[in-house]
Amino acid sequence: MIHGKKIVVVMPAYNAEKTLRKTLEEIPNEYVDDIILVDDNSTDRTVKIARQLNIKAFVHRENRGYGANQKTCYTEALRLGADVVVMIHPDYQYTPKLIVAMASLIAIGQYDVVLGSRILSEGALKGGMPFYKYIANRVLTVIQNMLLRRKLSEYHTGYRAFSRHVLETLPLNENSDDFIFDNQMLSQISFFNFSIGEISCPAKYFEDASSLNFKRSIIYGLGVLRTSFQYRLHKLGIIKNKIFDTNGSRLDY
Repeated sequence: MIHGKKIVVVMPAYNAEKTLRKTLEEIPNEYVDDIILVDDNSTDRTVKIARQLNIKAFVHRENRGYGANQKTCYTEALRLGADVVVMIHPDYQYTPKLIVAMASLIAIGQYDVVLGSRILSEGALKGGMPFYKYIANRVLTVIQNMLLRRKLSEYHTGYRAFSRHVLETLPLNENSDDFIFDNQMLSQISFFNFSIGEISCPAKYFEDASSLNFKRSIIYGLGVLRTSFQYRLHKLGIIKNKIFDTNGSRLDY
């Protein structure tokens, strides 16, 4: 616990057997109350390793997508009574050593959401992010800040922490089951006026770290633009979208 708040770490996993153990070794267990891994029908030993390490593992019987994986992660975390939920990928791209810092900012009530930013410290390029992805990140972030009226350094990090209230409020079941879920969630967070903080986070790019290929990156980028324009049009009352519906489907836990 941190400041009397229950901290739960969730890990959306797919074929993470080579990096899972290393990721778990760096999680500060003296502050984290529970760890949940949701496996999206991996073809390797991810689940076996998680269970050997006494991690709560939930398995999708079929590959449902990254967004669907996160929905299961947050549902199970809420069922465990989490006050703060930290999402980190088990591919060791981000250091778990920042979990305490991120969770603390929420536990003390400073922010509703905290993002680990690869951009604040130039951690992306130093860590090996492909240059085309870095440029795309910067361009998309500028456009998103304009449309969402925010001043974030980036919207595309996979290292995130949320208060329980955020996860209970957002209509997350209205979001995609694919990679664009991440961006839809941040757009919802902005729409519902939750506060967002950022901390500097190094990132490592290597063979076993998960990453979208060029084609999937293009699809993701177009999805980001679509979501951002949907947000602005909904805000203006021109075209309503169900992901911003206050009566939309929420997580059922």
